[in-house]
Amino acid sequence: MANAFQHGSGLSLTGLTRQEAEAARKKYGWNELPRVKRTGPLLVFIRQFSNFLVLILIAAGIIAFTLGEYADTLAIGLVIALNGVLGFVQEWRAETALESLRNMLSPQTLVLRDGREQMIEARELVPGDLIILEAGARIPADAALHDASGLRVDESALTGESVPIGKTPGEDGSEVCAGTVVAAGRALAVVTGTGAQTSFGKIASLTGSVGLKKTNLQVQLGRLAMQLGFAAMAIATAILCLGLYMGRDVAEMFMTGLSLSVAMVPEGLPAVVTITLALGAAAMVRQKALARRLQAIETLGAASVICTDKTGTLTENKMTVTGIWTLDRIYQVTGTGYDPTGHIALDGAVIGAKDDAVLAEVLNAGMTCTHANLHREGDHWEMTGAPTEGALVTLGCKGWADPPQPDAVLAEIPFSSERKLMSVLVRSGNGAKVFTKGAPEQVLKICTRTMTQAGPRDLGAEEAARITAAYEAMAGEGLRVIGLAAGAAQGGTIDEKDMTFLGLAGLIDPPRPEVRAAIGAARSAGIRVIMITGDSPLTAQAIATQLELPAGKTLTGDALEALEDAELDQVLRQEVLFARTRPAHKMRIVSALQEQHQIVAMTGDGVNDAPALKKADIGVSMGVRGTDVAKDASDLVLLDDNFATIVRAIGEGRRQFGNVRKFVRYLLSSNAGEVIALLINILIGGPLIFLATQILWMNLVTDGVTAVALGLEKGEPDQMEHPPRRKDTPILGKGGVLTILAFGLYTGLASLWVFLHLLPVNEDLARTTAFTAMVLFEKASVFAFRSLHLPCWRIGFFSNLFLLAALAVTIGAQVAAVYWPPLQVLLHTVPLQAEQWGLIGLLVLPVLLVPEGLKTLRYLATRRRKGPAAVQA
Repeated sequence: MANAFQHGSGLSLTGLTRQEAEAARKKYGWNELPRVKRTGPLLVFIRQFSNFLVLILIAAGIIAFTLGEYADTLAIGLVIALNGVLGFVQEWRAETALESLRNMLSPQTLVLRDGREQMIEARELVPGDLIILEAGARIPADAALHDASGLRVDESALTGESVPIGKTPGEDGSEVCAGTVVAAGRALAVVTGTGAQTSFGKIASLTGSVGLKKTNLQVQLGRLAMQLGFAAMAIATAILCLGLYMGRDVAEMFMTGLSLSVAMVPEGLPAVVTITLALGAAAMVRQKALARRLQAIETLGAASVICTDKTGTLTENKMTVTGIWTLDRIYQVTGTGYDPTGHIALDGAVIGAKDDAVLAEVLNAGMTCTHANLHREGDHWEMTGAPTEGALVTLGCKGWADPPQPDAVLAEIPFSSERKLMSVLVRSGNGAKVFTKGAPEQVLKICTRTMTQAGPRDLGAEEAARITAAYEAMAGEGLRVIGLAAGAAQGGTIDEKDMTFLGLAGLIDPPRPEVRAAIGAARSAGIRVIMITGDSPLTAQAIATQLELPAGKTLTGDALEALEDAELDQVLRQEVLFARTRPAHKMRIVSALQEQHQIVAMTGDGVNDAPALKKADIGVSMGVRGTDVAKDASDLVLLDDNFATIVRAIGEGRRQFGNVRKFVRYLLSSNAGEVIALLINILIGGPLIFLATQILWMNLVTDGVTAVALGLEKGEPDQMEHPPRRKDTPILGKGGVLTILAFGLYTGLASLWVFLHLLPVNEDLARTTAFTAMVLFEKASVFAFRSLHLPCWRIGFFSNLFLLAALAVTIGAQVAAVYWPPLQVLLHTVPLQAEQWGLIGLLVLPVLLVPEGLKTLRYLATRRRKGPAAVQA
């Protein structure tokens, strides 16, 4: 093969010697990206304990151990360990799952070394090496072309450009880049850059320059943890000082202060959040989305803007012929991609090559003037060659045209960027024939006749004008247009003149079939979708139109660079799409949206998308066709490359945040009742109403299990009908605080009344009854938090079987705590009689009935005000 290139410049074609290659490697290093220093498993595990609530728990455990409260210490330690293990397992599993996807450079490459061709590992390449490139090969390093024949390169991974680019030695843009793919032709190239010095490596470095980010949920939970932590310490200190002032025992008041701080802080919250997010992440894997960090899906649920790449994300990244134009007929083509399933239609009726002589010639030209071929791999079709040529071969199959014989092509003039034509000489009957395809204006120049249903006729000014108008109309719709022609062979050679114009084929990289509905669902949820592509403005506009994606303004990367930040801010407040963009442009757009306090999701699959993926609040990469750099930079990986999965993930994220709000309010309402009962009881000078072990039992065992089940509530019927929440939306808010106070006052005062009512009879009986009453109050109140605005009969009493099971288990555990001797010793309880159970039951009824009644009245009022259709789900 090396001899095929020896007509080039005076470059020696023996390649580097082994010694020269070794010397270059010592200077330039291996042809691989610098390994990002990954966080080791120990640090990932330690990272799970940086949450402020967890730090408070650790401090409480140390204090309890110091005071000899070993049961308390063990209980707190188990919660801390559970939280750490769950968080570690999810994060480490995601990291190790993606480690195998890292290497994008081709593992093997064909190189000239020591005067002979040899296959070597791509990492062994050095600047100065001569590499041989053929169709289908991934280019292993940046290189300058020395010689080429019909070379076209798919650069979509770097630029987002969906159409392969022709490359010719000596011209501007004749360099080829690492990570791109040879779509057609062959070449000999000199390696100019390896590893981090390639275009691929520079974008990866740009991605690495973006710092670590915190998710919105992490920020909100951290803020809540700080508030709760300081409130707990302040109240505990105040109670300790108050007790000492009143002459109470120092040790007793210290334990009381510890009990209050334990009651104030929801010990189960970190574990419940982690378990809920882990279960949600597991559910999303079953729906083909891998969350690399637990909070990733929740953040996507808060997204107000999705910035999406076009090529391969909104589209299939497979060129498809959608229509054929001839001088007297227009044909429609169905089906997408390289699957021959589909047909050619004329005025709605299916038509094939045997039914239409002109169509047969068009299909024959498209199938013959090509290097592409189709083959079936299992249940899907694969294409080898240039996407445009693959689309023409697929078109021929859809029209039932006879494929050319393998040895039909006798000679070829390959496509070049100067001629913009490709011609082949083929056997035809007893003679030979020439087929040509290329840019329509170039094909017109070599034609003197045009084919019609009545046979060939002269190509005059009128016919040329009609062809030109048709070409311009198709291009205006964002189609890539190919002209096709045929002619007789003159003396058995290819002579591109006096040919017959056959027709035009319009191609496009079609939208993925599920994307239109997914964008509609996102918009109905109040989420903007902005296309940011490296492709041409016309193509981007055409795809946007097909997807019903509003884009009143189209801005190119060059125009974007000319804008000041304030001007860009104004542009981003309009319906806009961006074309011909580069990686830095995408990062600037994401940053500008974040300056508007938007929560930005960025989707993409190419190396060019990676910096913006990492900069965005949540980066979403494609798992099948996505580059490893893009996956490493993302927070969420779509395992099926399906844009519709993003919408499902948005719904899952909204469900997760809604459930976090529910169980946070539930846990704090429960804890508020305990704090109020303890606080008032101390102020009136009574004995401790709850012991420290009893508080831990309520907060960790009974409340924790119920809260986890509450976190499994299904998404509410109308969750995708509301706009995204504001970035600064608190987990609690004023409404949440009022709800917590209302529940806390009732449950705290009710349990205190029970305690004081039975205290003259027996202190242990009074404490056990108050303890059990508080547990049952908390179990009953969970129904009020299943939805923050809909009654249980609206969302379904049995829609969360896990919750019903959790209630059965925890109530059973409380019964065991009252009657089972080992737990009686641990929790200092005594058996209750029917009289005490009846008293508790009466006090539980308002907790069940009042919230449901209020939500039912509000629901019915809303229905009357807006009408039934407004509240149907």
